[in-house]
Amino acid sequence: MTDLPNLRTMRHELGGFTFASGQALERLALSLTTFGNPGGAPVLLLHNTTGSAATFTATPGVSAALFGPGAPLDAARHFLIAPDMIGFGASAKPSDGLAACFPNYRYVDHIAATRRLLHEALGVESLALILGLSMGGMLTWMWAGTHPRDAAAFVAVASQPGPMSGRNWLQRRISIEAIRNDPDWRGGDYGAAKPTRWVRTAPLSALMTESVARLQEMAPSREAADALYARLVERARAADANDRLYQVEASMDYDPTPLLDRIERPLLALNFADDELNPPVLGAVEAALKRVPSARYVLVPAGPATRGHFTTLEAGQWVHHLSAFLADLREGVRP
Repeated sequence: MTDLPNLRTMRHELGGFTFASGQALERLALSLTTFGNPGGAPVLLLHNTTGSAATFTATPGVSAALFGPGAPLDAARHFLIAPDMIGFGASAKPSDGLAACFPNYRYVDHIAATRRLLHEALGVESLALILGLSMGGMLTWMWAGTHPRDAAAFVAVASQPGPMSGRNWLQRRISIEAIRNDPDWRGGDYGAAKPTRWVRTAPLSALMTESVARLQEMAPSREAADALYARLVERARAADANDRLYQVEASMDYDPTPLLDRIERPLLALNFADDELNPPVLGAVEAALKRVPSARYVLVPAGPATRGHFTTLEAGQWVHHLSAFLADLREGVRP
């Protein structure tokens, strides 16, 4: 595990937060982790749908490759900011007590809340970089279009700049319907007796996020596949149904397409050839980049160490592309 200097986690409450739906909370509590050099270039890190700030601070495949000595975001030279999005980690979520009365948040709410968090908790008005993984990559595309001057550059990893659709939405819809149709869900007001029948479909997401090759290595026989299925079910069982439902439903209206013409700062889109959630065969990134002259696209080829969508968590597989992008920015080289 990489030693991250000045590692600190704080909790900050936003007063009077109104969601895009019109729902509101008098106080919205958010968790924020910072580390690195407080006087260094500020970098915002946006986590994935199954993650939190710990994706960056406690995942060896991420922290060592990105923040270690000599790494492109070396913690000795950067001030790293990793919030828990609404509904994730230690930030406010349905399971804190409001259950199904918790406001239905969307990605625009993640961005609005995080912008306020940066300003109110840290006094940060301008960022050197916004880097997002998976859901964080989707948020990065949106952020670059809605607030194009908030950062000098953007990096969107494992995401596509188009509407939520196709295989990506289908697997999410299956998760949503499995929870909503669990007879023990009770409209979200299930109290301490958490519904667990929905977890039997939860392993489907692993089929979309892990590479076919790595799944075959983990489950080379029917017996091994049965054991893997059981482990995935048990992992899902530990989650709260409402929390998971809200997290997945937050993506339903994701579509940065109308925002693409507003992106003006350099942006690196970095995807993986064996990613089943964002299949390159669709050509979605190439089509979008025709409208974003400041963007660069890198497709990491499949290999013996890539893990499909989960290659986001194996930053050693793609960190050299990030290094090249940042080096070109320093040299004034445009995409």
